[in-house]
Amino acid sequence: MSTSTTDPLIGRLIDGRYQVRSRIARGGMATVYLATDLRLERRVAVKVMHGHLADDSQFKQRFIQEARSAARLAHPNVVNVFDQGQDDDSAYLVMEYLPGITLRDLIQEHGALTAEQTIDIAESVLAGLAAAHKAGIVHRDLKPENVLLADDGRIKIGDFGLARAASANTATGAALLGTIAYLSPELVTRGIADARSDIYAVGIMMFEMLTGEQPYKGEQPMQIAYQHANDSVPPPSNANPRVPAELDELVLWATARDPEERPRDARVMLEQLRDTETLLHTALPTSSTAAQKTMVLPSARQNTAETQVLGGRAPLAAQETGPVSPNAAKLTQKAGSRRKRGWLAFVLVLVLAIVGGGAGWWFGAGPGAHITIPTSIRNLTPEAATAQLTKLGIPVKDTTEDYSLEVAAGLVFDTDPPLGASIRKGTSVVLKVSKGPQPTTIGQLAGLSLTDADALIEQAGLLRDEDVDYVFSDKEKDVVLAAAVTVDGALVDVSQGSDALFQGQTVAVKVSAGILPPIQGMTENAARAELEKAGLKVDPTPQRNYNNDVEKDLVIGIVDQGELRPEDTVILNVSDGREPVAVPNVVGETWAVARPKLEAAGFKLDYNGFVDAFPSAFVVSSVDPAPGTTQLYGSTLKVKFSG
Repeated sequence: MSTSTTDPLIGRLIDGRYQVRSRIARGGMATVYLATDLRLERRVAVKVMHGHLADDSQFKQRFIQEARSAARLAHPNVVNVFDQGQDDDSAYLVMEYLPGITLRDLIQEHGALTAEQTIDIAESVLAGLAAAHKAGIVHRDLKPENVLLADDGRIKIGDFGLARAASANTATGAALLGTIAYLSPELVTRGIADARSDIYAVGIMMFEMLTGEQPYKGEQPMQIAYQHANDSVPPPSNANPRVPAELDELVLWATARDPEERPRDARVMLEQLRDTETLLHTALPTSSTAAQKTMVLPSARQNTAETQVLGGRAPLAAQETGPVSPNAAKLTQKAGSRRKRGWLAFVLVLVLAIVGGGAGWWFGAGPGAHITIPTSIRNLTPEAATAQLTKLGIPVKDTTEDYSLEVAAGLVFDTDPPLGASIRKGTSVVLKVSKGPQPTTIGQLAGLSLTDADALIEQAGLLRDEDVDYVFSDKEKDVVLAAAVTVDGALVDVSQGSDALFQGQTVAVKVSAGILPPIQGMTENAARAELEKAGLKVDPTPQRNYNNDVEKDLVIGIVDQGELRPEDTVILNVSDGREPVAVPNVVGETWAVARPKLEAAGFKLDYNGFVDAFPSAFVVSSVDPAPGTTQLYGSTLKVKFSG
């Protein structure tokens, strides 16, 4: 994994939701990053298209359409697509993050796999691919790099969505070489693909798993493409004599040059693979099958003494049964003739004639049958869920409890293996029962920076509302002003913290958009420019008012409109100069009464200061300018006295 900090996306927040942590891989068309979904508090993989491809509108449109198609797929063997969007000029795709290795890593580390391991991986790939084909989606870029082997044992197909968009001629050099090794003849020669093209790629991957190498080699992509278009894939046993004849024929069927001679879709090949698995498990040992014991392989990512079993199916005991299926018998007879083992094929056919019927029962209606864990048991009581599973032949081994925000306490919210997974009939499952939402607490959010508040919210197991309410205030930009959660339809303030929250709740925050620029005393044009720079719009018609502190035609401020947010429209308040004021008539009044009236009207006074010593003893005899005239606020009046 690359974690180069020179990548400008590392540390960025994509679309206000996905915090990029590190780079996982970089390909010819996109880069994949490990990120945190701040809204749902989970790790995700975010694939971002390279900039030069984002400029291609047709490529981008295909990327978006295929991402939407892939998001409709819900299958345990397909990497889940959560979201797709546009950030700046780059399209991105959000998928589930699966820590583990790829099939490519496994083959490079260990070379050829056993027949049992190959079947185990191919069965998962075909199961996921069958769901895609049923939904009308063709992958078109199947290869070991796109088969993910998770640390917890799950096997999933990735790169739905980008695959179809990548069919444009955009990959060159090593990137093309890595993909063209799995391209079907019709894609090479005519540029068209359907479900059978995916089957061809699965056949090539099975060849590589069984032999540790690809069937065609060449220094240039065109050399490999030519072989795909003009040659027939050789039997894997040519490179690895331990490969059973039955798997030879399955690979040759999947990689037939004529699409009409291949399985029509993944479901058909999956059924034949399971039939072949039955043959291998129930047939008498031969020179090719006797040596096919499950190997214990060390992890492809660790150089330790710990080991890991890939696969995990125990060989099935031979059973006495009825006639063999025609498809299986045909495969076996062809293999015997081709490999000049006529006597062995004869013995094998005789044995299969006895055991085939029993194997058909075993994998059709018996304990070996596959069954899907129904999602309908979600929100049921453990007793009701157990009864429903028992009817389907799925025993419940145990019950565990965990918190769930969506499912009420005491009801089933999931199983292990997960709901919707395909398992062998008779395989036991564990019910996961909800304990209800998990309580949590949070400290004071008001006054923190948005980054610090996000960390506190994430630490508490809460989600932050994507829509941040930015408001201009007396605080610096990005300082949290208030926070609240919605409870029963009403907002509950948590600005100062709360100990009555549940993990998974969403916190709405009000954040400072910054401090408005000081514009008093500016010209109208200068004030307008400052406000627009801050993110506000300014009404072209100002409001004018007298102002005794700001000179005429200069800006007083903005008209009060309550809270202001970026993009709001404001009205300038422009000064009309000092206010005209009528001179009060104080002639005949004592100075003790007259002076407060004149000063309250905003006038300055020119008089003999001696009268202040005995204000009640002196009476105003005249005021200049005369009482009743209009003078500007702050003008000077000359006052005379008698007494």
